[in-house]
Amino acid sequence: MKIRFWGVRGSIPCPGKQTMEYGGNTACISLRFPEINRLIIIDAGSGLRELGNFMMGNDLPSGPINTEIYLSHTHWDHIMGFPFFTPIYIPGTKLKVHGPVSYERDTLEKVVGGQLTYRYFPVREADLGAEIEYHPLKEGVFDLGDGIILRTKYLNHPILCLGYRFEFRDKVFCTAYDTEPYRNVVVTDQDDPEYDEVMAEEGELAAAEQNGALEQFIHGADLLVQDSQYTQAEFDDGKQDWGHTSIEFAIEQATRAKVKAMALFHHEPMRTDSQYDELAKIYCQPGSADSPHVFFAKEGLEIDL
Repeated sequence: MKIRFWGVRGSIPCPGKQTMEYGGNTACISLRFPEINRLIIIDAGSGLRELGNFMMGNDLPSGPINTEIYLSHTHWDHIMGFPFFTPIYIPGTKLKVHGPVSYERDTLEKVVGGQLTYRYFPVREADLGAEIEYHPLKEGVFDLGDGIILRTKYLNHPILCLGYRFEFRDKVFCTAYDTEPYRNVVVTDQDDPEYDEVMAEEGELAAAEQNGALEQFIHGADLLVQDSQYTQAEFDDGKQDWGHTSIEFAIEQATRAKVKAMALFHHEPMRTDSQYDELAKIYCQPGSADSPHVFFAKEGLEIDL
């Protein structure tokens, strides 16, 4: 498997001279299987535009493009690149779009393809050259053919969101974003008139169970791409319930799960390259043999598993 980052930011694209090193595009990752000539795309943020341009020059000359996109969720920073993905305008392109949907009345096609209406965009989806299929996806285990097994896991985010675990031969690649650690949302203050001891204990158990399930989901991954938008201090200072994880928690969780390497991902749009360089000095130093290799994802970085 060859993994390449085309967009690593969260929330909104942030181009400029202060984000050139780590990148300003929102989430998009390509996963190539050279031995079976297969390409899987994870998320369709603004980074998808550059990936599409690359495919036009490197994939299309070998024949019509046949690929698939797996969306973690349908927040706009994860789908906004779709109208600018050049292959969808080319006759002969075959594209399958997979992802979770939160509202039954709004299908995946309506949410993603609905960006291509005159209300938002000068080209309608009906005018595209590609053959596009939309497939709602839930938590489970799926045989993708060619020896690829996909496991999906619901994450903790303000909209239905999936983590992905791709297994191919003896390698495992995982994504866990956008997500936040589960916590007890039941009243735990014994002086609160709504406090219920049994409910408080059940809340603690439920949070621990879900955090443990995610830890098991990423266990032993050769590479994990993990939400880590905030430091713990930032998370504690008003960022709870925003659906994102602190760097410290992500590293601790990956260490317990025996992850081999972890790319810190979904970068805070207000943070500059120099600030990430300083954070790297703190969080990306070599650890013990039992700790994962930790690094901040950079746009254009390619990793061969």
